[in-house]
Amino acid sequence: MSSQHKVFLSPEEYLAIERAAETRSEYFNGEMFAMVGASREHNLIVINLSRELSQQLKGKPCEAYANDMRVRIPSTGLYTYPDVVVVCSEPIFEDEHVDTLLNPTLIVEVLSESTESYDRGKKFSNYRSVESLSEYLLVAQDEYRIEQYLRQSDGTWLYSEAHSLTDHVQLTSIQCALMLKEVYDKVSLA
Repeated sequence: MSSQHKVFLSPEEYLAIERAAETRSEYFNGEMFAMVGASREHNLIVINLSRELSQQLKGKPCEAYANDMRVRIPSTGLYTYPDVVVVCSEPIFEDEHVDTLLNPTLIVEVLSESTESYDRGKKFSNYRSVESLSEYLLVAQDEYRIEQYLRQSDGTWLYSEAHSLTDHVQLTSIQCALMLKEVYDKVSLA
């Protein structure tokens, strides 16, 4: 009987592999985790979010990135790829490659059946440790629902949700608003 042992990588080894790879992987505690492909609905929602935020951020000192901007959580060592991330101060990157952001203002995750509990639990726990993070959005792809977590001045997080196409979510940290009818444009829900 053969036993396989796990190979643990340093962050530097992970980044070298990741930067040369054709597919994306997250990294935590020495291990790489391959990311799976996204559904049609997931892709449409990410594009819609990106379009809406990009339009509203014109002329503002904020930058929005979709899918491929890696974020590192300094306090825990997690490297991850949010679906959408916005930074509203001078972006701080891990190194000269300018592909790993350290100071996100807003992070958006589009939920899927395979990642929902992680996005709500351990991943959000990691995100909460980032001092610059002011808002976290969870966007459903199987129903009309956006959940918003807004950091309060005392460090607690205020929860709210919108679940009708006529609702909007006010993004205080970046001074934008998302209309659900725009976020879910062309998305067919079963």
